[in-house]
Amino acid sequence: MATASHSIPSDRMAVLFAVMLVAAAGNTAMQSILPAIGAKLHIPDVWVSLAFSWSALLWVLTAPHWARQSDKRGRKALMALGVIGFLSSMALCGFVLWSGLEGWLAAGTTFILFALFRSLYGGLGSAAPPAVQAYVAARTDPEQRTQALSLVSSSFGLGTVIGPAIAPFFILPVVGLAGPLLVFALIGIGVLIALRWRLPDDVPRFAARGAIMSYPTTGASPQTATEEAEEQILDQPEVAPPALRWTDKRVRPWLFAGFHGGQAQAMMLGVIGFLILDRLNLRLRPDEGAAMTGIVLMAGAFATLLSQWGLIPLLKMSPRTAVLCGAALGGLGTVLTGLSHDFHGIIIGFALASLGFGLFRPGFTAGASLSVPRRDQGSVAGMTASINGSAYIVSPAIGVLLYNWHPMVAYGLMAGFCGWLLLWGWSALKPGQPQG
Repeated sequence: MATASHSIPSDRMAVLFAVMLVAAAGNTAMQSILPAIGAKLHIPDVWVSLAFSWSALLWVLTAPHWARQSDKRGRKALMALGVIGFLSSMALCGFVLWSGLEGWLAAGTTFILFALFRSLYGGLGSAAPPAVQAYVAARTDPEQRTQALSLVSSSFGLGTVIGPAIAPFFILPVVGLAGPLLVFALIGIGVLIALRWRLPDDVPRFAARGAIMSYPTTGASPQTATEEAEEQILDQPEVAPPALRWTDKRVRPWLFAGFHGGQAQAMMLGVIGFLILDRLNLRLRPDEGAAMTGIVLMAGAFATLLSQWGLIPLLKMSPRTAVLCGAALGGLGTVLTGLSHDFHGIIIGFALASLGFGLFRPGFTAGASLSVPRRDQGSVAGMTASINGSAYIVSPAIGVLLYNWHPMVAYGLMAGFCGWLLLWGWSALKPGQPQG
């Protein structure tokens, strides 16, 4: 007997797209302006970096919990929780930073409260992405599912471009550099209203669990997110396979590569805002510095998407080729960025490095996935998500500390990670062959 085809109406897909988009765009918009805010408040650079590290740590710790809860508490409820966490964090952080910039709060108090309110984003914001993907997976038939999951996952990557691009336009006369945070809080309220109004309460036809998305940065990997989401769909009852270990010789080289390349990428993203302020002499003109940082981050995000949506499918790169080419371009770009003393040189260097890391991340993820059979795909997806997210917990702050000691020490270490990965990976990484 024929069954009706199931798909999600376009208006509901638009809401799901917006939930993912705003979560990523708001975070990267904050990344573009926070170094300038820190300079204006005279907060040490490393403490500014640690605020993002704290949020990333909470994201990594809580994301698996929320992914499991979506089946128990409902996908719509988890989406709403994530959006509420996002808009509450943006609004409270915006008001705190505004108060600090106006002199109503001491700089130290401002930073402590800011870090506290960032916890809402790291701890609750991670609930939305897996809930969105699970919602899509549970309401689409296999023939529509890949396209639908690709669409919602790509919105996460698109948000990393949009955030830095529009943030400078929201630096408003009254609230100044806190403006982008407050505007994104208002956008979050609009998304929450649309979510409540347009999306029905979910009674899924079958169980589906969304992928654990990595902490959103300008180096986000939308292609990776899509692959992970597809593999974690539970159309049939789960049969627990033997546990895949981190030391398994099939995946170990790929995870090792992902760890080291991820450290270089996280350091690069953590340092770039401060490099722009220093090299362009904008410490005393932080508003202009925020605009310049947004342009550089946007160029890097475009380069990342170009590599993942253009070069990899066009050139049909194997995982090994993508990792090795990415490491080479990433190392070259970081050296060029570190040596640049003008705006155009920084843009070119950062974009080249981002192009390389855009090749590297999906390459290492695909290599790890191809190294194990289908029954282990859920385990390996969780491992790669952990590797991607963990890089942003400590490495950005370490990069900033080394940068403050001497810029080329930091950039030399980043390039060293890439160079070592290229040399070691040439012999250690084998061409990925799909397992059964």
